[in-house]
Amino acid sequence: MAGLKWIGATLGWTLGGPIGAIIGLAIGSLGDAMSEKGNLLGNGNPNKQQKREPNYRTQPNYRTQQQRRAQTTSGDFEVSLLILASVIIKADGVQDQRELDFVRNKFVELYGKDRANKAFRLFKNISNQNVSTRDVCRQIQQMMDHASRLQLLHFLFGIAKADGMVTDDEEDQINRIANYLGISSRDYSSIKAMFYNSSDNAYTILEIDKTATVDQIKKAYRNMAKKYHPDRVEHLGEEHRKGAEDKFKQVQKAYEFLQKERGF
Repeated sequence: MAGLKWIGATLGWTLGGPIGAIIGLAIGSLGDAMSEKGNLLGNGNPNKQQKREPNYRTQPNYRTQQQRRAQTTSGDFEVSLLILASVIIKADGVQDQRELDFVRNKFVELYGKDRANKAFRLFKNISNQNVSTRDVCRQIQQMMDHASRLQLLHFLFGIAKADGMVTDDEEDQINRIANYLGISSRDYSSIKAMFYNSSDNAYTILEIDKTATVDQIKKAYRNMAKKYHPDRVEHLGEEHRKGAEDKFKQVQKAYEFLQKERGF
């Protein structure tokens, strides 16, 4: 377990509910000593005695939902990402090595090689479980802020596209996840358009139609730039702020395309 203490001090609301149960089982499958489990899932301090083992099936305290959303940590996001990534990779019935490599490489990019390797150990144990997508997403929707949920969705499309195309099964699964996460159809279509080649993509990314005026395009760009700005996820840590830059760049690219097409 010592090798996985990297996540111990950064877990918050994901210790409870269905996510906590999944992570607890995945950690147990690693075969590490029970005496060290508290250090992973507690405060990360090996010198502080844990009062009790976490109850993985305890439901989160949803009465403090807004407070906890503001307290979503890098560890909460990372664990949520690992679980949903395992769902997408299995969506078409085939665990494609390119998709697995995408997950590993993305984690290397976000967290560095050492932490990514540890996360991938956990990921492989999560992938062996039967995950209730609805229950997991319900917990995320209730406890995670909107900007972070959009970031999760963007990452899932990246996984699905890693083998060159998003299959119908993968798209259906991502759409289902988006619905469970409380992401609107407009937000879903905007992020989806970032992974497809279409003449209408620029409009879809900016959440407008082709009849939009120049003023409406400019207003849409300002709104989307604000929605997807990396600062919206800075509470998750600098690594996730950098990861959010991809969406922001796609918005800028869409706007520049329309500037050139419309000549303004």
